[in-house]
Amino acid sequence: MHSQYKLPEKCFKTRATTIFSRSDMNIKFCLTTLSFLSVFSSAEASAAPVSKSIDYSGEYLCKGNNVAVGDYEVTIYLKKNRRNSTPMASVYDLVTHTENKQSYTGQAVTNGKQLALTFKLSDAKYAEFSTGLGQFTKLNKNMWSFKTDYYEPDDTGGNYGHETCTMKKLLNPLEKTGTLSTNKR
Repeated sequence: MHSQYKLPEKCFKTRATTIFSRSDMNIKFCLTTLSFLSVFSSAEASAAPVSKSIDYSGEYLCKGNNVAVGDYEVTIYLKKNRRNSTPMASVYDLVTHTENKQSYTGQAVTNGKQLALTFKLSDAKYAEFSTGLGQFTKLNKNMWSFKTDYYEPDDTGGNYGHETCTMKKLLNPLEKTGTLSTNKR
C-alpha cells in the first residue's frame, strides 16, 4: 500500500547512506512526523478484512522424552492473551506442571497451526529457558493436539527432546456436577 503522505526533505540526507543526519534536520520534528504518518498508515491497514485466529486455549496432557530424563508426562495449560494477540499471531500464557509437582511458566506464540514456546526452567536471577517449536493438529471439532521439539540449556551442554500433547476433553456441565447418570431407573 503506497501512502500519499511524504516526509519533509529535511528528514533525509540526500545522496548518502544514512537516512537521518543531525546536521540536516530537527530529529524531534521528523520523529513526530513519522509517528503522525504511522497513525494514518495503521488506520488504512486496519480497514482490511481481519482473519480470525484459532484459539488453542486449554489443558493438554503431554507425553515426551528427552536425553536427560527419558520418558515423562507433564500437563500444559495454554490461555490466550487476547490483549497482545493479533489476527496473524496469537499469544498465550502457559503453565507446565510436572509429575513431581514442579511448575514452570512461559509464553507461546502461534501463527496458524505453527507453535513457538518458551518457559523458565528456574526463577533464579539468570534463569534458563526451554525453547520449542511445534505444530497443531485438529482432532475433532473442539480438540487439538500438538507436537514439539525443544532444547533446554544447562551446565553440561543442555538436552533436547520432543513431546506430543493432547487437549483434555472438556466436560459438559452435567458431567462436571456429577448429575449425569448412566444408571437406568
